[in-house]
Amino acid sequence: MGKVTVKGLGKAYKSYGNRWGRLVEWLSPTSTPRHQLHWVLQDISFELAAGEAVGIVGMNGAGKSTLLKVITGTTQATTGTVEIQGRVAALLELGMGFHPDFTGRQNAIMACQLRGLHVDEIEALMPAIEAFAEIGDYIDEPLRTYSSGMQMRLAFSVATAHRPDVLIVDEALSVGDAYFQHKSFSRIREFRKAGTTLLIVTHDRYAIQTICDRAILLNRGKLEMQGDPIEVMDFYNAMLAEREQQTVRQERLADGRLRTISGTGEASIVAVNLFDDKNKKLDVVEVGTIVTLEIEVKINNPVERLVMGYMIKDKLGQSIFGINTHRLDQPQTDLLPGENLVYRCRFPMNLGKGSYSIAISLSRLDSHLDTNYEWRDYSIIFHVINTRHPDFVGCAFLDAQIDVERSHSLRATIT
Repeated sequence: MGKVTVKGLGKAYKSYGNRWGRLVEWLSPTSTPRHQLHWVLQDISFELAAGEAVGIVGMNGAGKSTLLKVITGTTQATTGTVEIQGRVAALLELGMGFHPDFTGRQNAIMACQLRGLHVDEIEALMPAIEAFAEIGDYIDEPLRTYSSGMQMRLAFSVATAHRPDVLIVDEALSVGDAYFQHKSFSRIREFRKAGTTLLIVTHDRYAIQTICDRAILLNRGKLEMQGDPIEVMDFYNAMLAEREQQTVRQERLADGRLRTISGTGEASIVAVNLFDDKNKKLDVVEVGTIVTLEIEVKINNPVERLVMGYMIKDKLGQSIFGINTHRLDQPQTDLLPGENLVYRCRFPMNLGKGSYSIAISLSRLDSHLDTNYEWRDYSIIFHVINTRHPDFVGCAFLDAQIDVERSHSLRATIT
């Protein structure tokens, strides 16, 4: 079983003021250093238990890829230690370790040899590698003729041909077609069930929340947050929307969930409620009931353009339905401090049984990533029950009707 322990990890690169600084420092090692250290990772510590899956997220330049390179040994750490137990397979930069003039088959064989596999093991694995990659006759063509998606197919097939104790995957899986991405994540899930420890870097929220037990957020080379994948991804999404003078905060709700609130504050959410047709507040809703989502908004500073949006999520944080006033061509413009708005969104609660939450967004355009006035996860939490309709499975109630036509077939009688 694989186990990874990272303690006080740091990585710094030397930065010289001019092109001669490196030479002078090399010729006079006892003289005053001519460089400054540029830290890309500082004081990173975490542990992956055997069989655990951890996702790493962060903005570009946060140090995610460097961290994986240090863990796999392709880059040496400046400070700290990394301990790995078990056989490791890593899929880092696309095509890393492959030679463009060798064929796909030759590259696959060499990659397997570098992993310590014997000739007979490689021969036994090659049919499975070819079948999983699905690149056809290109397996015997030079790698330089491959598209980036084909390179990723081959690299992933080779890295996962033999189940490792520890699987480390960078953002290479974001390259290529949706079919192979689904196929790749399906194999990762199989490995997880078999006990493989997983460390993955991805911006795919669905992958983080469905595959990973825990998530780690890196910010400017430091460990910003680690914990429940949903809570970490909510905070990360709030950071993505961060702009000048914007705040990001989290607060613990009564049921233990962590709510993330971010925004510049020109407009703010005052209250969010769910009502039935009799204006009664709801926290438990019958399937199919017509409800009204009411959002009260206060304008604190002049706002040229305001878009309100809401997103219904299930208990795993997956988006069920979302819409905003930009897409409905109903933005509000030229708002002044002291004004108040009340949005009423009416819809049938055609959801499956379960617990749901609603996130509210106040922004300038279609996405809260552009001028986020306020983003609030878990603005309201409610439960859907079913006592009036036939029992069904799934997250959507389609009120399906089934008609059956039955007739007698004529059969020839052989005498």
